Amino acid sequence: MSVAAESVDIDENRKPTFRREGLVAAAVVAAIVARVSMFGHESSDYRLFIKDWYDFISTHGGFSALKHDFSDYNVPYLYLITLLTYLPIPALVGIKVISVVFDLVLAYFAYRIVVLRHGGGWLPPLAALIVLFLPTVATNSGLWGQADSIYAAFGLGGVYFLLRRRPWPAGVFFGLSLAFKLQAVFLFPLLLVLALKKWIPWRVLLVVPGVVLLLDVPALLAGAPLGQLLSVYVEQTSSYTALSLNAPSIYQFLPASADAAVIRPVGVAVTGLVVLGLCLGVLLSRVRLTTTKVVLMGATSAVLVPFLLPSMHERYFYLAEVLAVVAAFFLPHRLWYVPVLVQVASFLAYLHVLFPPAGSTPFGDPSGEMGDGRLPPGDTGLPVPGGNPPPESMVDQLVSGPTLEFRILAALMAIAVVSVLWTTIREFRPATRRPRPEGALQ
Repeated sequence: MSVAAESVDIDENRKPTFRREGLVAAAVVAAIVARVSMFGHESSDYRLFIKDWYDFISTHGGFSALKHDFSDYNVPYLYLITLLTYLPIPALVGIKVISVVFDLVLAYFAYRIVVLRHGGGWLPPLAALIVLFLPTVATNSGLWGQADSIYAAFGLGGVYFLLRRRPWPAGVFFGLSLAFKLQAVFLFPLLLVLALKKWIPWRVLLVVPGVVLLLDVPALLAGAPLGQLLSVYVEQTSSYTALSLNAPSIYQFLPASADAAVIRPVGVAVTGLVVLGLCLGVLLSRVRLTTTKVVLMGATSAVLVPFLLPSMHERYFYLAEVLAVVAAFFLPHRLWYVPVLVQVASFLAYLHVLFPPAGSTPFGDPSGEMGDGRLPPGDTGLPVPGGNPPPESMVDQLVSGPTLEFRILAALMAIAVVSVLWTTIREFRPATRRPRPEGALQ
């Protein structure tokens, strides 16, 4: 074959790759444009919480404001908000840009994980684009201005490094995930099993809290009390007493009269026992771990734990939504419908909060405002040091009691949970040998 002919062959082989990369780049730009088009929307969470935190930081000395207890979020997210106060961009835009950037990181790790299964071709970028265009992912950042993409991106990155058998970067990424949101613990059963199965060394588990503590150091230097920093997540777990905060979880099937004070501790205990039982089942299984099994365990943990735990918000299935897509690319014939079920259940729950019925808002009227929108005399409208938890009346308006609509959503999520769980159990069942027919050669 001549040099000219070889050059033509190379050019022909590159054309599909260039075409694919061009289409993917165009789709990514479209996803970003779609999010930017939603930047003008101010959610009640932004108006009543995030904007107050931004204003408090900007009016109390910037970084030095972190010594005060004015937010129920952990300090790494407050570091990002503090950085925004020094930049010449509107607070709302800056908050949403941060989340959109991590949307891209999230999609990137989805791509990298699916590459481990399918190599090159269209499937890995397709998985990334599906994650990027998930309605819950797009509205969580672009419309709502929430930070779920941050912890989820780090959590998915941790899963990727686990699959690559790189435990130390995995520990760092899980630590970063936990530093931003407590919901990172939904993946911790996976870490526990992999440590017990010696997929990762036990010492890696110490990296996770180590990263969290290391990220507390800047706030400590700013003057924040250590006890205040270490108690953030403890305070969060006691902030809400309702059995479900619009989450399509198992508690939607209980009557509205159910005693939350009794059921909540029982729900936590049952969740712990179920998770420990599943971990024990994996440990007793003699089936060799593979990337597919690790992905399935991660997806199972991410969807099962928030489904069983009480006091979950509708956004707490965020990791499950993403990992359901990834798992479906690993076992498409068994799990193709699971991302659809999870997405429908979660997104319709989102809409209840983002666009509440006419005449009401998820939090009612902003706390502290007078009838004409003015603040009472002497009230600056800023959160005060010592925290600014939502009043019980606001929480009551936020939470929708069990309704037929939410029970249908919970039923869809239950089907997804059972499907992923059953698929995982099947993967860990030892292969049975078929008996040889009589007279067969030995």
